[in-house]
Amino acid sequence: MATASAMSNTTSSAGSQVVSELRTAFKSGKTRSLAWRMSQLDAMKRMLIDQQEQIIDAISADLGKPRFEAFTTEVGFLLSEIEHTQKHLAKWMKPTKVKSAVVVQPASSKIYKEPLGVTLVIGAWNYPLQLALGPAIGAISAGNCVVVKPSEVSPNTSAIIGGLLPQYLDSDCVRVVEGGIPETTDLLEQKWDYIFYTGNGTVGRIIMTAAAKHLTPVTLELGGKSPTIVDETADLKVTARRIIWGKFTNAGQTCVAPDYVLVHQRVHDELIAEFKNAISDFYGDNPKNSSDYGRIINERHWKRLVGLLDSGTITHGGEHDESEKFIEPTIMTEVDGDSAIMAEEIFGPILPVLKVASVDEAIDFVNERPKPLALYVFAKNKARAHQVIQHTSSGGGSINHVWMHLAVPGLPFGGVGESGMGAYHGHHSFDLFSHKKSILDKPTFVDPSVVYPPYGDFKKNVIKRLL
Repeated sequence: MATASAMSNTTSSAGSQVVSELRTAFKSGKTRSLAWRMSQLDAMKRMLIDQQEQIIDAISADLGKPRFEAFTTEVGFLLSEIEHTQKHLAKWMKPTKVKSAVVVQPASSKIYKEPLGVTLVIGAWNYPLQLALGPAIGAISAGNCVVVKPSEVSPNTSAIIGGLLPQYLDSDCVRVVEGGIPETTDLLEQKWDYIFYTGNGTVGRIIMTAAAKHLTPVTLELGGKSPTIVDETADLKVTARRIIWGKFTNAGQTCVAPDYVLVHQRVHDELIAEFKNAISDFYGDNPKNSSDYGRIINERHWKRLVGLLDSGTITHGGEHDESEKFIEPTIMTEVDGDSAIMAEEIFGPILPVLKVASVDEAIDFVNERPKPLALYVFAKNKARAHQVIQHTSSGGGSINHVWMHLAVPGLPFGGVGESGMGAYHGHHSFDLFSHKKSILDKPTFVDPSVVYPPYGDFKKNVIKRLL
């Protein structure tokens, strides 16, 4: 396994030096050109292609993630994001012309997209490559210098990022800082022009508090309990397959995974049966032996999840093995709304299923809780599906599917309320790391005296008409 080079790695006393060096690079203007931005995106693409097997090895070592899943959700996702960005970047960078008001005529008004400066991206362990480099694509495409801080909870992927990025990208402008709490704390003491964090709300509050000292803007990609509502009109077979796929990908360690299901009581038993069929179809009779099913990141999270298994009746699954950090895909019923498993984001392969008498009851249940990062509704009845979307608040979501909205580059991805603030992906990543600078260009060949004092009645009447 590769280790971070001295160029990429830093100690807790070197954060200020890293920021100072990046500020010098940014002030030189080298990151502003389209050529530099495209060259860095090309370099990251080459890295992902050239080192694909080594990268997947690292991800699999951290999470026991199936290799194909590691490619599709991490390497492949990033390649698609880079290609989309490169295709449109020249257009995104161009100033946007807007109509000038009559009162300022003759004039030209434009919005210039200006890089923010020196930015910090703090990644998360559950998708350790994607969530570290995805935001960095936005920072680079917008012309910024960036420090990437991978999660220390996924040490193999952190090491591979720290070892490879300096080999491919411009180390004057792009750095990697590995380490744990001391290194992150040191970074947060520095003055940044933007901070992007993916993780939990507890650390999110720490990030925001540190940023406030310097009035640094932040994006917080957090999480929460993403609900799934299944109406009695839903196609239950398809619904079950899509929910099971979305829930148990990455062994449930996905911030937008269906956290719990609210199903109409009339179709509850049938849905449970379809859930069991889907699990068997996907992972066989013994998921522990499936090459398509992952593991829990570490012992601490494994023990936390096992402790949730007594929150209701285990209808399917429940087997677990600490030596392999394995928890079988598990369906739970007869779960109380106030139980431990309903009090926190599960972030693992346990799916509580609760009965509701109507869509209205499901909507009330969701609205009584913090706003989730995602919400899913399954219904053939379009009116009921849109009723759910219109009467609940979430960062995003899907109708008759789960978290596939992430695959649409035109859709901003982000939270609301306690599930986060700010959104990215595609053009929204470029915008997030850009300052939209408004510029009025007014010629001097016309300079009417009516705008200047002293203001008599005539001037006042003219100006009032123009406003």
